[in-house]
Amino acid sequence: MLASNSKLNQPQLQVQLGRLSLPNPVLVASGTFGYAREMEQIVDLTRLGGIVPKTVTPQPRAGNNPWRTVETSSGLLNSIGLDNDGIEAFIQHHLPYLSEINSRLIVSIAAPDAESYASMAGQLEKAGGVDAIELNISCPNVSGGVDFGTNPEACQHVVSCVRNATDTPILAKLTPNVANIVAVAEGAKDGGADAVCLTNTLLGMAIDWRKRRPLLGNDMGGLSGPAIKPVSLRCVFQVSRAVDIPIIGIGGIASLDDVMQFLVAGATAIQIGTANYYDPTITMKILDELPSALAEIDAASVSEIVGTVISNKSQ
Repeated sequence: MLASNSKLNQPQLQVQLGRLSLPNPVLVASGTFGYAREMEQIVDLTRLGGIVPKTVTPQPRAGNNPWRTVETSSGLLNSIGLDNDGIEAFIQHHLPYLSEINSRLIVSIAAPDAESYASMAGQLEKAGGVDAIELNISCPNVSGGVDFGTNPEACQHVVSCVRNATDTPILAKLTPNVANIVAVAEGAKDGGADAVCLTNTLLGMAIDWRKRRPLLGNDMGGLSGPAIKPVSLRCVFQVSRAVDIPIIGIGGIASLDDVMQFLVAGATAIQIGTANYYDPTITMKILDELPSALAEIDAASVSEIVGTVISNKSQ
């Protein structure tokens, strides 16, 4: 009886992103977790709030020329270029495995135009086993797609096209490389997105000054890791106060403190990205620590603390 009461008193970790229900707010970010199969020996996949596999495109992509990654003093530059085998190969070879995992499956897709996004969403809905679709409209490593995430009208259009093609919950992953992230988030909401993901990587570069050449084969790439956390946190804070839409926080999250900061800033859930590379079990550690952190501030649930940060400007 004591053990049962103790379990009942544990803070509730379940969260709701529009129509998408998650058992807890800790997800893994696209491009940093492979197709999950690679991690099954070291991570209990069933404990994750959700899995976002590597982004899929309509046709196979070879990706960008090397170098594709460069470490920085406070993060990682990547210019992979959405290397993947295409939607048909994904549905045939990866989806059967992913859909059998007892965890929410959120498939990340990218395409050159709105119609292709919609077509892919329709293919995934027909295949089944997908809990949500994440629209990667903000990747800085390829031409085309990033434009959808920098313009509110373009963002609304692509989300609306996908919304008309599927009943599956839609998450719009937005870029921080804009002057007004709130306006783009508003476009995603108006297009019918169930939630927005804030944020994708910051555009950056590294240079070998002796050779006078960029280190990345594509010259520029996406900066992730601790360096971008303050920017992503700011985006979450701004959007949560201006747009009535659930948020998934992404960017430099590598500890329980990081998670809690994003939650109180306004994120309902978070994704772990770059940290998976140097600590593949980081999600398990955070899930172990999260109930105690909530209990420390007398919170009975995750949802209770979402967006509760108090602005100093309101004092």
